[in-house]
Amino acid sequence: MSYTVGQVAGFAGVTVRTLHHYDEIGLLVPGERSHAGHRRYSDADLDRLQQILFYRELGFPLDEVAVLLDDPAADPRAHLRRQHDLLTARIEQLRKMAAAVEHAMEARKMGINLTPEEKFEVFGDKDPEQYADEAEARWGGTEHYAESQRRVARYSKEDWQRIQDRNADWGRRYAALMAAGEPPTGEAAMALAEEHRRHICTWYYECPHELHRRLGEMYVADERFKAFYESLRPGLAEHLNEAIAANAARHTS
Repeated sequence: MSYTVGQVAGFAGVTVRTLHHYDEIGLLVPGERSHAGHRRYSDADLDRLQQILFYRELGFPLDEVAVLLDDPAADPRAHLRRQHDLLTARIEQLRKMAAAVEHAMEARKMGINLTPEEKFEVFGDKDPEQYADEAEARWGGTEHYAESQRRVARYSKEDWQRIQDRNADWGRRYAALMAAGEPPTGEAAMALAEEHRRHICTWYYECPHELHRRLGEMYVADERFKAFYESLRPGLAEHLNEAIAANAARHTS
């Protein structure tokens, strides 16, 4: 059988102009012509076109494709081996690209959509994604975690900077409260504990007082959370935990 240029274009997903060009440069010259001089492609021509399109897909220029296909020392099995090697290399390249995209997707899912320079501006030497995997493992199935991810996914650099500034201001005021000798069950400490809870509600997820109380316990029990609060002022983690508990008690009693 033989096929018209239009039929072959449809089979191969290329344009008629492309096939005309391949004919003109001698890359794919149809084996037959009709009585009217129209191109007719044989099964062998289709096999050659398949090889051409394969090498083109891998980025080979047409002149190199012609050299590969017209190599008198090459047989069909040699082409298959070459194609297999090239495909294996392409698969590995695509696998690495997919891994890079997955990493970017994870970063976006965690809501830290900042360049390295912006992260440094906002967070300094602290890595906001340091415990991302652990956070998802511990709370990934909870409604609060899902709500937090929905909110932070929309945050810009300016939003993160605003959050950081408010955290820093709250930390300075809490440290000053402790320096003044205010007890954790006093009105001033409970007010800052309530402000802490409302900050979570505003920026991350709804945090009722009972959940806030459990967070306060975690700030003491988890060494990393404790280290963060202790960096604001020694003893602050314990003080805050007691203030949160007292504030929760007065709101839930």
